Amino acid sequence: MNLLQQTLDLCKMYNIKPERSKGQNFLIEEDVYNKIVESAEINLDDTVLEVGPGLGFLTFKLAKKAKKVLAVEVDKKIADFLQTLIIGNKVKNIKIFNKDILKARGDNFSKIGKYKIVSNLPYNITSIFLRKFLSLSNKPEIIVLMLQKEVVERIMAKPPKMSLLAISVQFYAEVEKIMDVKRDYFYPAPEVDSAVIKIIPNKKLLKNYEEEKKFFKILRTAFSSKRKMLKNNLANGLKIDIKKIEKILLKLGLDVKIRSEQLKIEDWLKIFQFLK
Repeated sequence: MNLLQQTLDLCKMYNIKPERSKGQNFLIEEDVYNKIVESAEINLDDTVLEVGPGLGFLTFKLAKKAKKVLAVEVDKKIADFLQTLIIGNKVKNIKIFNKDILKARGDNFSKIGKYKIVSNLPYNITSIFLRKFLSLSNKPEIIVLMLQKEVVERIMAKPPKMSLLAISVQFYAEVEKIMDVKRDYFYPAPEVDSAVIKIIPNKKLLKNYEEEKKFFKILRTAFSSKRKMLKNNLANGLKIDIKKIEKILLKLGLDVKIRSEQLKIEDWLKIFQFLK
């Protein structure tokens, strides 16, 4: 039986109605699941955190490779369904949590030791989810996510198309696109195509969390108005004389009319050293 038929049968049997508002588009393509698992380089010592496990197709594939799978599902009906499935299949290494991952405390993740994240992530939480996990002291070793294709392109952007999201991810990690995933590989089909991305958090560009907080405050200020030049955003947002900003830009060999999306991360780090 193919995955679409299994998905339709399970939804009917357990009265599950996929909700677009919760990003519930279930992947129905076996090859994509296999590629996601392969990309995460899972071994029998690994703990895997899966967010939004849906009907559990990926969850059970992960469980065959990993020591432990922690699956976090915000929808109670789906969480209960998955619990029933786990008990019925006598699987011992999957644990279901009926919680909102964005409300989980940061120090909870220091207790689970090394871990990897693999997820067909609800698209509406992408930015905040990545910011949360990339800024933890105990970061995941690898993150493999299925995201909206357009979001993957934004994450992987280079100047002059940088965004706050691109810098937030590239500041902490190496990023690689694994594959594109067509919209008709899902039930129900979303309105956009998707892509699988692999993120390896391996950078420590500033000394500590306090410095990172200040750095991202400057970035948020710099990107606060897309239409304005960088110097105007910084001068207005940080209450600094615009002439001082211009002097810093000239010292760094940058055009005083430059916009935020044109800068590289190295440029931002230099600007931060002047402004902190």
